[in-house]
Amino acid sequence: MSDEEQADGPPDNPSPEAADKDGDRGKERDRDRERDRDRDRGKEKGKDGKPSSDEPKDGGDGESDDDADEKESERERAAGRFREHTRNPLAEEQGEGGPTSLAAASRTHGDARQMFSSGRDLHNFDRTHIGRAHIGDTYVQLDPRRAGMRSGPVPAEELRRLRRAHVVPDGYRQLRNALTARRLLVLGAAPGTGRTSTALSLLDDITNSLATQPDTDAGTDPDTGAPADVRVHRVDPDGGVRQLADSLGGEEARPGTGYLLELSLTRPGVLPPDEIDLDRLAAALAGCRSFAVVVVTVGSAANPLLAGRYGMLCPPAPTQELLTTRLRERLEDRADAAAEGSPSTSELLARAEELTERDEVRDAVGLKDLRPAEAELYAALLAGHVLGSVSYEDLLAGCRSLAAEQAQEWFTGVDRALAALPDDAEGSTARAAALFHPVAFRIALAVLGGASHSAVAAAAHLLTWELSVQSDPDNTPARPLFCDDPDSDLALSRAEFKTGRVEVAGAEVTARLIWYRGSALPGAVLTEVWDRHFPARAPIVRWLRLLADDPRPQVWMRAAVAAGELCVQDFDHGYAELVGPLAEASTARRRFFAATMMDQAAGHASHRKAVRKLVDDWVKHGTESLRWSAAMALGYGNAAATTDDTLDALARIGVRDEGEQMAVASLNVVRLLALPDGARVLRRMTDWTRHKLVTYQDLGLVTAVRLMVTSLDEVLFDAAGSPLGDLRDRGDRPLALALAASRPELVRPMADLMWTALNTARSSDVAMDALESLLRTAVRENGSERARPGLAALLPVLMAGEQDRRRLDWLLRRMMNDPENRLTDTKARDLWWLAAPPRGRTGEEERNG
Repeated sequence: MSDEEQADGPPDNPSPEAADKDGDRGKERDRDRERDRDRDRGKEKGKDGKPSSDEPKDGGDGESDDDADEKESERERAAGRFREHTRNPLAEEQGEGGPTSLAAASRTHGDARQMFSSGRDLHNFDRTHIGRAHIGDTYVQLDPRRAGMRSGPVPAEELRRLRRAHVVPDGYRQLRNALTARRLLVLGAAPGTGRTSTALSLLDDITNSLATQPDTDAGTDPDTGAPADVRVHRVDPDGGVRQLADSLGGEEARPGTGYLLELSLTRPGVLPPDEIDLDRLAAALAGCRSFAVVVVTVGSAANPLLAGRYGMLCPPAPTQELLTTRLRERLEDRADAAAEGSPSTSELLARAEELTERDEVRDAVGLKDLRPAEAELYAALLAGHVLGSVSYEDLLAGCRSLAAEQAQEWFTGVDRALAALPDDAEGSTARAAALFHPVAFRIALAVLGGASHSAVAAAAHLLTWELSVQSDPDNTPARPLFCDDPDSDLALSRAEFKTGRVEVAGAEVTARLIWYRGSALPGAVLTEVWDRHFPARAPIVRWLRLLADDPRPQVWMRAAVAAGELCVQDFDHGYAELVGPLAEASTARRRFFAATMMDQAAGHASHRKAVRKLVDDWVKHGTESLRWSAAMALGYGNAAATTDDTLDALARIGVRDEGEQMAVASLNVVRLLALPDGARVLRRMTDWTRHKLVTYQDLGLVTAVRLMVTSLDEVLFDAAGSPLGDLRDRGDRPLALALAASRPELVRPMADLMWTALNTARSSDVAMDALESLLRTAVRENGSERARPGLAALLPVLMAGEQDRRRLDWLLRRMMNDPENRLTDTKARDLWWLAAPPRGRTGEEERNG
């Protein structure tokens, strides 16, 4: 086509069957294609020898106008049926023209699977618990709840060890200054974070400094004048702040004493002290020159205390320093008794620290931050291994127990606290909901980790409701409106915020995402609640079904992956309660949810055979809904033994009932092209287009058209070995162009399939629209650089002949004349020369063209 023809003259709409008259290469290509068309036409003829509806009219005198009209009507009906086959099968809820969020679901699927792909999946999760263990000749107790601290004086030996081993957190100086100035400190933190050790360290530090000051008898023994051994006392929490204030007014009060009071604000009948109570206690402490630290758990009940003049948050101790201190302490104890010539403490410490850098050990621990009791056990395990008393397998098992023990601690005792609520207590339903909320939030975070905080919080409140109903079905549970806040959620769930992006109606927006601080915690939480708390399964199942109806892919897809992992844990229960009902649901999203669960289960070797058998039964004997669900499961690439088996099953679904489910079958054939066996998929598509049955031909043509309009975001990239797995910055680049750029061997079979769709009457209109969409990806804003290499590889093969180039010329003119989305002359020329590289043109001509 000349330069003048690109800019002037009416568009020339060529007949698909016109002969090629340009160049030997084009003639040879068109002869091959003409032979294919002749063969296909012969296959489409019926038993009576009449041509199929896709053959052009012969224009002979023997054909009446009625026959011509009938053939034209049949062609239109065939084109209409074909267009129906190319509809998006996921557009049921949004409408055919609305976004289907397949791209967002695909991205979310990859992110969600990462939570269970680092050896921490539920089925393989090591349930070894080393809460209390002898490692070598050292006794280690992990769970701080079993310490059983009671009221009374703190032994001097405990304070001396605390001075030697305690690692102060960041901000310790500010805590000490506040306690010194006000004599009273309300210290808030999550259980197990070292808050009690920090409180004891503050009190010991201040009272010890006071006792050693000259010209003072504070904290001295009345008989000897020496500093007393007992300077720090634990206070019975039952009495609370008021009882402590009353006791300091009596004669038994001793100057220079530190008091530690740990309040449990979730206990039945316990009300948090108000500001007046705290002021009264502070005055009493000043009167006897003493100090007190009140330790509370962060949460809605403690928020007023922490927001007051005496409240401060206790930051955790730095993990690395904490671990190094514990390691050095244990290795020094061993080194003192070691034989001469044994490695020094420094050498042993270097070996232990090198061990912590191993990926296998890091994955076994699965926690970003270690709490003091966890660091104690981890250090004991590392020291035992470098000293030869702990095997490597026992080391890994002990490391895996850290997250399991944390999950067990989170869920133990919730029902006991609930049972202790008086039956006639006012607002008992609200208290029950408040007790369930932290538990519900941890489960929601395990399922939806990586989603926005608002999505996780909303899901947590839904689960709180379900847990409350299950616990007390006779009463309508209260909906607590102010029982949580983001800071409390983070502290109580070992979580963290990250700035990220979520998709809203096809557009990405900035959001505050939330994750567990550690890859081991999601699996540990779900394993704990699913295995050890069977009555909780019913409300969790109801909750997961609610999440399956959530329109946001960041919610329902994450829930589907987590539900699949739960099904692996108990497949009989999971299939009966979740997979089966959802696979036969009336909505596409619920069926997609079930398909994702099946794929997640198929990722486990122990369940792969059963999943494949069930999917095969769905394909052969299932209802229409089950076949739809089977097609989506097959599209992941794990629900059949081989690629050929997968394609056979999808073809069976696609051609059944005159192609009733051809749309969903073709969609999942295209999804398979992201896997390494893409060449085999393309060969099968070509075989379908040459099949003697029209339904198979339509399946091949529909899949070819769908390939042209499918973006990279809509296919899977978390599959191991995917040739497109490194294209994470892909944006919405078309899949066909990405394959053409990254896998040159696929260019010709893709071009042949597209050419066939463009040159078949019933598919030509839809294929032309798809080609226009493909071309526009190269000229839209920020799309040219990503799409251009693929177009440069694909278009010359697709438009090899004169007839093909005339079709491209007509399409470009149509795009240039589009009043709503006009293609400029410059961009049209650029696309033209991608398809028809100039012959013998000079560089100057190229620039001036």
